[in-house]
Amino acid sequence: MPPRRRTANTGQSTLSFGSQARVTKPVTAPSKAKALDSLPRTKASPTPESPLSEVPETSKPHVAELVVRQQAAVEAEAPQTEEDRQALKLNKQDIWRYWRAQDENRLAPRVHQEGLDIEEKILRNFDLSSQYGPCIGIARIKRWRRASQLKLNPPLEVLAVLLKGKDIKERAYIDELLS
Repeated sequence: MPPRRRTANTGQSTLSFGSQARVTKPVTAPSKAKALDSLPRTKASPTPESPLSEVPETSKPHVAELVVRQQAAVEAEAPQTEEDRQALKLNKQDIWRYWRAQDENRLAPRVHQEGLDIEEKILRNFDLSSQYGPCIGIARIKRWRRASQLKLNPPLEVLAVLLKGKDIKERAYIDELLS
């Protein structure tokens, strides 16, 4: 039989899990009902076809998007390196050859990338390659340059797509999904 516990008068109350001794946290945040009341109301009632039609769109970009844009702008202002010159010399055929070589190594088809152009497929493949470091919260070009400085040999074709692409997003696709 285990020895009995001695109870010292330390001033600390004992825990009781009975119904009389219910402990609750003080509420400091506004309740959901108050937060929902502050949203603007619309006159149209939601239809089953479009339940999200009343959700107000935010006009401001996300904080992470602003940080990545700032990083990309700093990288764009940096002087051209030898790698940049080599990447700008690559043409469309070189980029297509690179992508065909990457696609041949896959065992399964890329079902969800059917409607994307080659440049976006190359960038998404680069985003998901963990060997070049994390892609969350960093501009793609900054990630490429960091991988190059660390001698991780990132593909030159990715840099070519980043430098030549006019409407290429600076933020990784997975970063957009997670934030």
